[in-house]
Amino acid sequence: AGIWVCGNGSWCRQVHAYEPMMTRVSVLNDALVSICNAERRGKRQVLIRPSSKVVIKFLQVMMKHGYIGEFEVVDDHRAGKIVVELNGRINKCGVISPRFDIKVVDVEKWIQNLLPSRQFGVLVLTTSYGIMDHEEAKRKDTGGKILGFFYETGLKKALHGVTGTRKKTHHRLLIWQ
Repeated sequence: AGIWVCGNGSWCRQVHAYEPMMTRVSVLNDALVSICNAERRGKRQVLIRPSSKVVIKFLQVMMKHGYIGEFEVVDDHRAGKIVVELNGRINKCGVISPRFDIKVVDVEKWIQNLLPSRQFGVLVLTTSYGIMDHEEAKRKDTGGKILGFFYETGLKKALHGVTGTRKKTHHRLLIWQ
């Protein structure tokens, strides 16, 4: 009822088919970590799998604010994949777990705690009106549960187009100061 795995004559053990495997805890977190890592490496595209409705809505909010380019959902008759076009604007993105309840009056407190400045970045909430950014939630005067955040610093935004690559820009900036 199992498979015997043997080394070079020194040890053997039986592996059972029911041994516990690592489970995926947060699909959204895995997607955002993949995006952040690809941005840091300077990639232009990233493949996210598996796909989910929450990930797609989160990406739509990111695209609406111009942090990513277009994305394509690939139906592979399994869990699905998403191909995201990156444009180099994301410095950090992340998931807030557990999904804390936020009232409209508490949004400002969360912005101060999570984002580098009031000018840069977006909090993403899930509300009774759907998944939206914190500005839209304020306009609709609704609270909800916080899903995550993403931002770019003004430094990267101001100097991104000055030189060819982002790494050189960042390096030159450190030298200038």
